[in-house]
Amino acid sequence: MSAIRLNRRTLLASAAAALATPALGQTTGSADREAILSTMKRATTFMTDEAAVQGGYVWTYPPDFSRRWGELEAAPTMIWVQPPGTGTMGHAFLDAFHATGDRQFLDAAKSAADALVRGQHPAGGWNYVIDTAGEDSLRQWYATYGQNAWRMEEFHRYYGNATFDDAGTSEAAQLMLRLVLEGEHAYIAPLQRAVRFVLDSQYESGGWPQRFPFIENGGVHGHADYTRLITFNDDVAGENLEFLIFVLQTMGDRLARGPEGRGLTRARTLSAIRRGMDIFLATQQPAPQAGWGLQHFPDTLRPAPARTYEPEALTTHTTANNVQQLLNFYRLTGDRKYIARVPEALDWLDSVALPPELRLNGRTHPTFIEPGTNQPWYIHRRGSNVVNGEYYADRNPNDTLVHYGSFRTLNVGGLREQYATLGAQTPEEVSAGSPLLARPGTKSLPRYFTLRDVSWQDMDTAGRRPRPPAAGRAAELIAALNARGYWPTPLTATSNPYIGPGPATPTGGEYRITRVGDLHDTSPWNTDYPVEGVSTESFVRNMGDLIEALEGQAG
Repeated sequence: MSAIRLNRRTLLASAAAALATPALGQTTGSADREAILSTMKRATTFMTDEAAVQGGYVWTYPPDFSRRWGELEAAPTMIWVQPPGTGTMGHAFLDAFHATGDRQFLDAAKSAADALVRGQHPAGGWNYVIDTAGEDSLRQWYATYGQNAWRMEEFHRYYGNATFDDAGTSEAAQLMLRLVLEGEHAYIAPLQRAVRFVLDSQYESGGWPQRFPFIENGGVHGHADYTRLITFNDDVAGENLEFLIFVLQTMGDRLARGPEGRGLTRARTLSAIRRGMDIFLATQQPAPQAGWGLQHFPDTLRPAPARTYEPEALTTHTTANNVQQLLNFYRLTGDRKYIARVPEALDWLDSVALPPELRLNGRTHPTFIEPGTNQPWYIHRRGSNVVNGEYYADRNPNDTLVHYGSFRTLNVGGLREQYATLGAQTPEEVSAGSPLLARPGTKSLPRYFTLRDVSWQDMDTAGRRPRPPAAGRAAELIAALNARGYWPTPLTATSNPYIGPGPATPTGGEYRITRVGDLHDTSPWNTDYPVEGVSTESFVRNMGDLIEALEGQAG
């Protein structure tokens, strides 16, 4: 839910992320298929045999495995569901199997999927994390590391349910779907439970909450429970719609077979998709503030506050994302109702753009806009840890949070160009090839899920070829894999070990704009002195480069 949090979308869209592989020397030339395959197998063996816990993964590890991190420091028995954790690794292994046909990679993908199945909530979704040691161990982690991570309020209590946040549930569910379509029928029941979770959690209006099933008294820090709100943050609705479209096109009524499949008909799935698209229309606010918030109240459909640094506000980046989704819905359906109010949203974004003196480093808009006044809110904090600290909003654009951006960079002009292009075409032209309108079974999932971000627009019986790899990249990666079998990566993210609850009075230091507070704050931050270690993100990215090299040779 954080503005800086990694998920598969940001992982695959960025050319060089914070955890990317370091410079690999001056190795040049080409690499043959045997050498590439051997490197991929060695790297996979290290991850499955040394890094995995019962088939699951976190994000980063030092070489001696003395500590381990997902978004927060993890207990030795924990695995991470959030990308780039266990689900991402499963997708990477399955991609490697598709590229090579080598069953080592399929077995690794199934092992990751098995870890996810063991941690699947009975309702069908997934939490951010799974503790293989059981419920008591997980509760203890939440009461220590989670509760004391100042800026990470989603971890400040143990909910005991599942979340749509950060694409963890959707990525795990997509892995189940891919394995079922691979002929691995052991995953049909987990897939059916995942689909049921998406359908059962949907409001009648079409929106989805952040967490489900609902719990009583779910608020933190004296605030109401925001996890029940209709959520657009981190593209919750978009991720769910994409997964349901994949299921609708590839499974149809086959999903309803067996005891776990009761009621999972194609008609029900299609209804959920239609209502899930229509909630974007229902929650768009009246002109002249024709935008959206991160969350909306389920009854009034007005923008709602969430975490203590997310005030009741319209949000500019959510509005831009929702406009893009409406353009996509027009492509899916050919129904002009989805783009009828797009100009109003774009006009509102133009009306709240930053003044020239605040347009630094490419930023174009404030993040939060107050309903009614159309004035920006900027987010600040005071104190030194979760016990004595506090977030607040005001009109001052200086000294804002580093860990949650008060500013955004939006391409409103690009959205206008898309709108104009689509508007000049007939609905039939726009929706040609839509998997929502196509006969079931005529579209297939993309062949690869981790070489770049994928969506329903990539569904095609032929699939989309990977891009050609950079010259010499495969040879570099072969040379860079160390003797143990991993690619050494600078671990720029670190954290304070848990030493107990923080003091009630602020300790020395200035923490207004830092990622971490005093020594009691377990939130991660970027260190100036990274050590080299093991990174799932680097593994996924490098395996993708090697897959592209193999595809380039095959082509």
